[in-house]
Amino acid sequence: MHIRKVYIENFKSFKGEFHIILNKGINILVGNNEAGKSTIIEAIHLALTGLYNGKYLKNELSQYIFNNEVVEEYINSLEEGNTAQSLPEVVIEIFIEGDDIAEFEGDYHGEKPNKASGFSLKICFDNKFQNEYEELVKIGGIKTLPIEYYNILWSTFSRDEGITTRSIPIKSALIDSASNKFQNGSDIYISRIIKEFLSSNEVVEISQAHRQMKEFFMGTEAIKKINEKIRTVSKISDKKVELSVELSSKNAWENSLVTYLENIPFHYIGKGEQCLVKTKLALGHKKAKEANIILLEEPENHLSYSKLNQLINEIKNDNEDKQILISTHSSFVANKLGLEHLILLNNKKTLRLNDLSSDTKLFFEKLSGYDTLRLILCKKAILVEGDSDELVVQKAFMVNNNGKLPIESAVDVISVGTSFLRFLEIAEKLGIKVSVVTDNDGNVNALNKKYKAYLGDKAKDGIEICFDSVIDSGNLKIGDKNFNYNTLEPKFLKVNNLKKLNKIFEKDFKTDDEMHIYMKSNKTECALKIFETHDELNYPQYILDAITTKK
Repeated sequence: MHIRKVYIENFKSFKGEFHIILNKGINILVGNNEAGKSTIIEAIHLALTGLYNGKYLKNELSQYIFNNEVVEEYINSLEEGNTAQSLPEVVIEIFIEGDDIAEFEGDYHGEKPNKASGFSLKICFDNKFQNEYEELVKIGGIKTLPIEYYNILWSTFSRDEGITTRSIPIKSALIDSASNKFQNGSDIYISRIIKEFLSSNEVVEISQAHRQMKEFFMGTEAIKKINEKIRTVSKISDKKVELSVELSSKNAWENSLVTYLENIPFHYIGKGEQCLVKTKLALGHKKAKEANIILLEEPENHLSYSKLNQLINEIKNDNEDKQILISTHSSFVANKLGLEHLILLNNKKTLRLNDLSSDTKLFFEKLSGYDTLRLILCKKAILVEGDSDELVVQKAFMVNNNGKLPIESAVDVISVGTSFLRFLEIAEKLGIKVSVVTDNDGNVNALNKKYKAYLGDKAKDGIEICFDSVIDSGNLKIGDKNFNYNTLEPKFLKVNNLKKLNKIFEKDFKTDDEMHIYMKSNKTECALKIFETHDELNYPQYILDAITTKK
């Protein structure tokens, strides 16, 4: 049994409707910060368990569970002169496939009238408070979402509203190895995991052993003397005052015992080792063993290459019968687990390699060693052909942005060779802003034909193809080949001058053609000197267009 699809409405960062299709096995969720990766994982776990941040939602319900924009629109609609909107709702629908799910089949879901199997969690207004709510609206007493009038309901797609999280056939295990919640020096997360390894008899035995500490503590001579001094000298109270061990609750041992690793308290070992131990423990505890789906948040946190490799192999090899959803920023994680499992997330849109054309899909599958994720982990990408173009574009950006590198503004300059169209296909489907910086190579018509899907009447919002529309020519030959005056280097000389570039490159060339030959043979060296110089330079207009693309 596994999850086929998840539908989310108005939960946290997701305004309105959102859905994601999941593979039966591994799913690798990749997106920038605030793209919604964690929200998807939280939504699934919440719908399956009723737990939010480790606590039952019914005790933790707040308006911050709802999308903030939706809440603001509702509150504003209550102002005089506006048309009041309906109270917002959060809906999470889990579509399932597998055996023994007939009781969950019906059309009570967002895909109606089609039948499907699954269940939904709805956080919605409870109609029994209708009169109270209307009175509050009349007197203008609603300034925040009236969460006290809300209810939490589970129902199957067959309209059975009597289900609970216990009767849901799919179980989840949420693992966030980066979570560090400490209480009295003890890591609550790892203590909870270890506790779940224990049988009920073993828990009782630990609790009793812990209580014996009180007798030992109170019986030591030092404590007897201190308590006697408190009683005879101190005037704190008329009642008996003494030092002891806190044992008021039956689970007091959980808060005072500390987990050790090689004789070192767990919270003192390295962060990387903590993450590895937590993840491996969590994958091994009984809830994970019983779970159908493992939800894993950014396993790469604090891990070295070798440790991460070890962890990924264990995830793959020990959980072959599980459905796994992993969120990550790491190209290594994505490549190691298989790009065929990749789900790209941007602007609340999802994309898989299978959604791309067959040629582009094959291209990215073969580029598993390349940093395939950079394109979607930035606010804007500038695609260039090679290293020298990358350096010059970065310098132009810095000059026009008070010395800030592009990456400091979430703009990534990526060298992709001549494979611009492959990356543009992803950018178009995900709504990523991209500028392409390319040479015209003396054939503007060829460029117009190559990029016809992105130029003129077919221009796409956020995608700009930048090249010099002027074709330059000259008499220079290198060997028996005509020199190409329509690449970056000659265009750069054109907008500056020989004297200026001689100074930067520490040369004394007498003609432009001598400079052309030198720059062609020393592309990277020249680009480095342009990048490092403090002298004022001009930049070809097509490069300036790329770094100042309108929103």
